[in-house]
Parts: sequence; structure tokens; C-alpha cells
Amino acid sequence: MNPKTTFLYLAILAASPLSAREKTDVIVMKNGDKITCEIKSLRSNTLYVSVDYILNTQSVDWSKVDHIYSKQLFIVTMQDGTVYTGVLHSPEGAEQRRQIEVLEAPEKTVTLERTQVVNLDETSNKIWHRMNGQVGAGYAYTKANESSQYNLNSDINYVGERWSAGASYSSNLTSNTGASAKTRNEVTFTGRRLLRWNNWYYTGLADFLQSTVQGIQIQSTFGGGIGRNLVNTGPTLLTVYGGFAWQQINYQEGVSRSPTQQVTSGLLGTELDLFRFDKTTLAVNANLFPAINDPGRVHFILNTSYYVKLWGKLKWNFTVYGNWDNRPPPSFVGSDYGATSGLSVSFGNH
Repeated sequence: MNPKTTFLYLAILAASPLSAREKTDVIVMKNGDKITCEIKSLRSNTLYVSVDYILNTQSVDWSKVDHIYSKQLFIVTMQDGTVYTGVLHSPEGAEQRRQIEVLEAPEKTVTLERTQVVNLDETSNKIWHRMNGQVGAGYAYTKANESSQYNLNSDINYVGERWSAGASYSSNLTSNTGASAKTRNEVTFTGRRLLRWNNWYYTGLADFLQSTVQGIQIQSTFGGGIGRNLVNTGPTLLTVYGGFAWQQINYQEGVSRSPTQQVTSGLLGTELDLFRFDKTTLAVNANLFPAINDPGRVHFILNTSYYVKLWGKLKWNFTVYGNWDNRPPPSFVGSDYGATSGLSVSFGNH
């Protein structure tokens, strides 16, 4: 499937509305306003809700909410990494409204401090109700050298009670008069599962990269290890992980005759997510691969995205990407990096 067809399918998915449940949740604000709605999720101190008479998902400042009531099951994640699943409501009384009660079973109620709640996610037997993501595209043209550049990007995430999975896709093409077109395509799959110890988790990744700049026909990377969330608040997530990885790199013979290389390496990675209420999002993901069977060789992959909300689920995005190898085969380029911008639309409960 070529990149344009893939993007078309993803755009259709984003445009297709997911079946919604009844809007019977109640939010009472600190100023006394009462909103009957469907609570979809909580991220970065932003509560996402859907109201019958308002188009699109609305954003509510979590710090200005006095209390809530809902009959829907939610997955609740705390700052210390603890996860609960149950029905939500706020206890009676002004002092107690700083708390949230989670009814996990008819005989078990857990009381949580609201300021310690990091995420809320609707849970459902329907797989589409747990998915969130975005699709985006951008285009640039320069008359001086008849240069054209387009980029496509998308990602999708699935949230479970103690695990999560995600996939992302990016494609960049640059063409200039008198020169051959340059392309870069990357597909990444990730997965995490919480351990018994709060904020610790297993993680795994699979990355597939093609780059004409570096002469890489296909670079397959598989890795896994253990990680820990160092900071896990509403507006900020900082996590680090480490383990081992294996790479197989197939080079284009048209550049220079080079055999397929297989590299066993360590894996050191970090992820930083910064959110600002209903405005901006910054996501940085970096992975370092120091080779074990080829000492001194280091491979580094960077993906950074910055989003600014424009209207509803429409955002402007700026992306920086890079792939570095300090010891490529002779006649091959050791780096491929760049920056793109465009518009994106999100789908799901966020």
C-alpha cells in the first residue's frame, strides 16, 4: 500500500464519527454552572466532554471543576502509576469534593485525591471507543528551484487498564528540478505494560525506516526493556527506559555495493510530553542504540512534534525528525534529518 492510499484510509477513519453513549454525566463547576454531557477523557488538566447541543468535543479546565458524577466505567491513572477501573462520583460536602470516589465493585469504593489524577479514559467492550489519534499533511513549494515538498503523518493509540499500544507513520518527499526525488518513510509500533511496582513498566518497539538520502532500503529495528516514569503529572510526562535492540539494515546497491548489516545493541530511550490547557502539545521521543557487536558504533533516532490548537480538533503541527549513524558503510551518508509543518485533525476521546 503506497503512502497516499494509507493516508486516505486514515483520513476516512478520522472523519467517521464513533458511536457515542448517552450523555448523562454531570459536571458542576466551581462557579455553580452545571453541564450534562458525556465525559470522554482527561489529559493534561483538560477534561474532554461532548454535549448534545454543541458541535465537536469541548475542553474543560480540570482545576475549575467542583465535582462530577458518571455511571460510565473509566480507567483512572494516578501520578504514582496506580490504575483503577470503576464508576466515578464526588463525595458529598465541600471539603470532600477535592476527592473522587471510584466504585470498582459493589462492595469496594476507593477514594482518590483529585489533584493526583493524571488520566481518565472511557473503557468499553468496543475497541474503537479506546482509540485516539490524529492524521495530518503538509505541502511546500518554491518557485526559485522548482522545489516541492509534501509530508504525511498519522498516529493511533489504544489504552487498556494496565497496558497501552501505539502506531505511527510518517512520509516525506522532496523533489527539485534537475535532481532525483528524495523520500523518507517510517513506521513505528510501541507497547507498554505496567509492572507490579508503580510507574515501572515493560516496553517494546518495532521501527521500520526507508531513506533515500542515507541509501537505506529498509532498516528494521526491534527492541525492548524496562522503563520508569520519572515525572507523571497532568501537564508533564517524563519517562526513561533501557534494554536491548537488534537492527537489520539493507542498503541500496545503486549507491555502493554493501551487504546487509545486522547490529546488536543496547537501547536507551526517553519520552517527554508537555501539555498546556487546550492550547499546545510538545512530544519528544529519542532512542540511542550503542552497538554491542560493533563497539564504537552509535545509532540515534529522534522524533519531535509540536501542536497548536486552531479550532475544534484541527491543529497546526511542526515536526523535527532525524536518523544518525556515526559509522555507516563507505560511500553512504550517516545522517538524514529535517523539519516539516502542516495541519492535522484528531479523532477519538481527546
